[in-house]
Formats: sequence, structure tokens, C-alpha cells
Amino acid sequence: MNMLLEAKNITVHYGKSVALEDVSLEVAEGSVVSIIGANGAGKSTILKVLSGLVPLTSGEIWFQNGRIDKMATTDIVKLGIVHIPEGRRLFPYLSVLTNLKLGASLRKDKAAINKDLEKIFERFPRLKERRNQKAGTLSGGEQQMLAIGRGLMAKPKLLLMDEPSLGLAPVMVGNLGQVIQDINQEGVSVLLVEQNVPLALRVANKGYALQTGRVVLAGDISEFRSAETVKRAYLGA
Repeated sequence: MNMLLEAKNITVHYGKSVALEDVSLEVAEGSVVSIIGANGAGKSTILKVLSGLVPLTSGEIWFQNGRIDKMATTDIVKLGIVHIPEGRRLFPYLSVLTNLKLGASLRKDKAAINKDLEKIFERFPRLKERRNQKAGTLSGGEQQMLAIGRGLMAKPKLLLMDEPSLGLAPVMVGNLGQVIQDINQEGVSVLLVEQNVPLALRVANKGYALQTGRVVLAGDISEFRSAETVKRAYLGA
């Protein structure tokens, strides 16, 4: 398998506090990789670093054999790394359709954009029904669909998903797992940050467990099946 993304020994500080310390991780082409860990473990910081939103103190990030850790966020998105942030971060007073089109704002291929829009509406028929409705009036599950749809409109090679199950009803969490797998089967690699461990393990090929800014467990997802191992890594027991 070709390696799509490699973070090598990355360390990040927020002021004098260490957010990440000597973290290395890989995402192979066509894979789903999950990062699990308690609140404050540094999971979201990893995604922000990969998106160029937070600078490294040390280390390197490589994407498709090119180094990206000193690049601007806009240029990182153009390469195909797209971030769906925690809390969805939609434009609440703009329509569903406008939010989706904003996802494609760096693209110039109008015909392909329209085709992708139709694909989003096929995947999420509820968004088609509500395309003229303000994003802020949607339910939590619908807002998550919209956040994912907007991310897909940017034509990602790698989709960074930060806590997509947060605030969703259990039935929606089940649907979300299927959506992630479907996206992956269409050729998009996924790096998933998730506190819902069953979901994270169900959809992934590989996993990393973070504890206070360090990787304490990494490997094939089958190695994460041991409840005791995950319990120790996730709860810090």
C-alpha cells in the first residue's frame, strides 16, 4: 500500500504547554485510520496541525511524498486534505445549497462541481429536500450530513473528521459509520478522530490511541479489539 500521509515525530506547544510530543502516524492510500483518546489527549490538535491551522514546534508532515508542514491551509486543501472540524462549523444563516457550494470554492471545474453536488444529494436525500433551508435550522444529524457533504465538495484525497458522532442519536451514529465506509470505498482515505470507540474501531483498518499528547498504542485495528488494551489506552488506567 502506498503511503498517503506521514507525520514524523511531531511536537506541538500551546504557549509553554505541550499538546503533542513526538507523535508519528501514517495513513495509507485507501485506508481509514482512527485516533482515539480521552478529552485533552491531543486528538484534535493532530488534525489542526495537518490542516496548517497550528504550527509544529518540531517534526515533519509529508503528503504524497511532498512536505507540507510549512504550507498555508489553502494550499493544503488544494492538495486534497480536507478537514471537517468538531462542531461542524457550518454557516448557520446561509442555505444548505450555499454551504455545499462553499465547499467547492477552491475548484474551477464547474461541470464536475455540479455532478458532485448531485452525488451529495443522492447520498443525503434529506439535504436535497432542505437545500433552500438555512443550515442553522437543521437537526444535529442533518447538520452532520451537511458538514460531510461540504467536505466532499472539496474533492478530498484525505478527509480529516473530528468527532463526527458528537451529539448524534445512536441510530444516526450507526448511519454515520456506514457513510464513512461508503466514502472510503469510493477512493477517499479517512483520518477519523473519535471518542466513540466502538464506531472508531468498526470503520478503521488501523488505529492510534493517544494519551496526554503521546501515542500509547498503534497498529492494525485487530490489535485494538482487546477491550483491556483499549481501556488502558483510552481511560489512562
